[in-house]
Amino acid sequence: MKIDGVFSGGGMKAYAFLGALERISAHNHSFERVAGSSAGAIMAAFLASGYPIHEMDEVIQELDAEKLLDPPKWTTIIPFSKWLNLYFQLGLYKGNKLENWIYQLLAVKNIYTFRDLKPGYLKVVVSDISLGKLVVIPDDLERIYGLHPDYFPIAKAVRMSAGFPYFFMPKKIPGKTTKKSLIVDGGLLSNFPLWVFKNGTARDKRPVLGVKLSGYPEQEKPRDIRNALDMFHALFSTMLNAHDARYVSKSDEKNIIFIPVDHIATTDFKLTAETKEQLVQIGRQRADHFLTDWPN
Repeated sequence: MKIDGVFSGGGMKAYAFLGALERISAHNHSFERVAGSSAGAIMAAFLASGYPIHEMDEVIQELDAEKLLDPPKWTTIIPFSKWLNLYFQLGLYKGNKLENWIYQLLAVKNIYTFRDLKPGYLKVVVSDISLGKLVVIPDDLERIYGLHPDYFPIAKAVRMSAGFPYFFMPKKIPGKTTKKSLIVDGGLLSNFPLWVFKNGTARDKRPVLGVKLSGYPEQEKPRDIRNALDMFHALFSTMLNAHDARYVSKSDEKNIIFIPVDHIATTDFKLTAETKEQLVQIGRQRADHFLTDWPN
């Protein structure tokens, strides 16, 4: 059955997507339109570009994620200088290697800009912290920035959506004024953009299946906040999840595969092979259980 898919953010937890996608395919479902924030945007871009599940699994499993981390060279020479870089450049890593990795993989399928995809088949969510706006690429490019989506690189859009604040430096995008906007992780404003395919009027042409890297919202445990660092983590986690948790109504829950992987850190780029396989297996199990009687 043809379906539309929406994928949440989750950083390195995204290995669980591989297991879920494997079982979705095994249940004879295939994606038409796809959307996502952060790590979910990476998965969505690969699917929209025509990657079959087994090829996605291969390229992601082969990836040495640590090689995507690219601090400025001078910070590797001068002790503690990375914290100065964080202050002045707003991030520890440039993110150029991440963008190039995405670019190279999409190029294999001859996909470069949104002109190379069917209109509306990929939506990438980013956060514009200069304008204080949630932005959907390519939909909002012309309206907000005066940029034609046909010439906007998909790899750049996905890299912006995956720009975890303070970890990766914000990307800049020119707009209708002389001042450029700073763009960060789409998850900051909508970590699970299940709403993106809702048109509010006509019935959806296809079922929309969401895949969310967390448990049910009501199962979230209270956080133990004992110091300023705990408070920062709690504030950021609240920003990532509170908006979407409120949006996910009881009626929508029947179309969401919840994959509880909160025990894995979003930015743990040193996952062992065993942990990666555990994530894949959790994704398989949760998807299999959910898809037994979906859609109904």
